[in-house]
Amino acid sequence: MTWLVENKDLTPPGEQMAALWKRPEILRMPGAHHAYAGIVAKRAGFKALYLSGGALSSMLGLPDLGIMTSEEVCFFVRSIYRATGLPILVDGDTGYGEVLNVVRLVRELEDAGAAAVQIEDQILPKKCGHLNDKKLASPDDMAAKIAAARRARRHLRIIARTDAVAQEGIDAGIKRAKLYLAAGADAIFPEALTTAEMYKRFAGEIDAPLLANMTEFGRTPFFTAQQFQDLGFKIVIWPATSLRAASKTLHELYDVLAREGTVESFLPRLSTRAEMYDVIRYADYEALDGSIAKSVVPPPIR
Repeated sequence: MTWLVENKDLTPPGEQMAALWKRPEILRMPGAHHAYAGIVAKRAGFKALYLSGGALSSMLGLPDLGIMTSEEVCFFVRSIYRATGLPILVDGDTGYGEVLNVVRLVRELEDAGAAAVQIEDQILPKKCGHLNDKKLASPDDMAAKIAAARRARRHLRIIARTDAVAQEGIDAGIKRAKLYLAAGADAIFPEALTTAEMYKRFAGEIDAPLLANMTEFGRTPFFTAQQFQDLGFKIVIWPATSLRAASKTLHELYDVLAREGTVESFLPRLSTRAEMYDVIRYADYEALDGSIAKSVVPPPIR
């Protein structure tokens, strides 16, 4: 059955996300940089997805410096949600502006099907949380954005990300986290922690769900989902892994094509037409319209 006719869970996505946070086990959210990736992640058994601003910026050929628009983000949220029906945590960067922009972002994301939004305490031009010399918003300015988001939301869950640890130290990060919770955040995302002791300290001092970012090639050492759970965290994301995997494959594919003038040697690394049609439920769409003859996938050519 396709999303065109299936009946999704009528529970608001934000409520679905909150229910997943309450389970004893940590919520594992892989990044899905487009709808096809989201379907594949769902088929692998994941119950929620993360939409990375950095991954989307790269998809648009842009750096992750806060120059993407909220409308571009909402397009991807809408397509991923309708294709998967899974609750999605959306990277909202700095809120795409000040308080009024945050209010609009919350409503637009809810209309697109998002379950939660992450807002960070940087100022523009913002950077990936694992890079150097990030410029922080004042704690009060960030708290005002969180309060505005809380007031605007109907069901959307609000995650406050603090980038203060790398710039001002862990004490400042914890202080900011407490302020953001008081302003109305539902969960806290302490970015770019570098040791297990840092994660333990946040978990010991913050009485709210905590999100860990297990990005590759950053400042955080590799931990498993179970290790993050043991450290007291409720959510873990792998934000751009799907895009990195796709990017690496594209580089290798185009190198082969440019060198050999054919992709025949690369075929074992490609999904077949039948496999891709199965993912997107091609036959189910055809079945909705009796005027379309059932397609027969051609046999592989060797």
